[in-house]
Amino acid sequence: MSKRRYDSEQSKMEIMKEATFLFAQKGYNQTSVADISKASGYSKGHIYYHFQNKEKLFVLLAKTSMQDWHKKWIKKETSYTSATEKLYGIAIHVLYNYQTPLLKSGQELASNPNSSIESVKQLYNLAIVPMSSYRAILQEGIGNGEFEEGNVEEWTVLLGTWLGGLCQLTNTLEYSKLEPLFNQAITMFLKSIQKRG
Repeated sequence: MSKRRYDSEQSKMEIMKEATFLFAQKGYNQTSVADISKASGYSKGHIYYHFQNKEKLFVLLAKTSMQDWHKKWIKKETSYTSATEKLYGIAIHVLYNYQTPLLKSGQELASNPNSSIESVKQLYNLAIVPMSSYRAILQEGIGNGEFEEGNVEEWTVLLGTWLGGLCQLTNTLEYSKLEPLFNQAITMFLKSIQKRG
């Protein structure tokens, strides 16, 4: 019997792809390494070779998802010519990219008392990615004279909180009805930071 040969990076990517699908479909708590093994066609031992445990695999998937979110934003950002336009743009980007397949599973892992503190901390630290994007836009607006001098850290938290709060409505309202709300939030926010006259 010949041993099955693996391309290490390819097998890792296949495992990650199947795990993402399973976590999205079944949730974190209901997905086992045995499920991932069955779906991917790789043994549990092979999965553990690449990933220390299910929790670390999930955290890696969440990080990858957030990196994808950021790459999409960086690509879109170039189509805007001002910080003001970028604020409207990122609001709509947040709306249409909030519901990632792993969101609910991440919430499960974070609220599971058996989850390691380090994994939960890493998940919460993923919020830094959108916050750093907001901060960069606000700093750009101050730098080019669109926005008043102000406390960028406070503004970043406020903007993140407003957009995050509106994102909670994605489960109950159609996106077409949410777009005007996201735009209105930016309009209201801009009234307090735009340079006057």
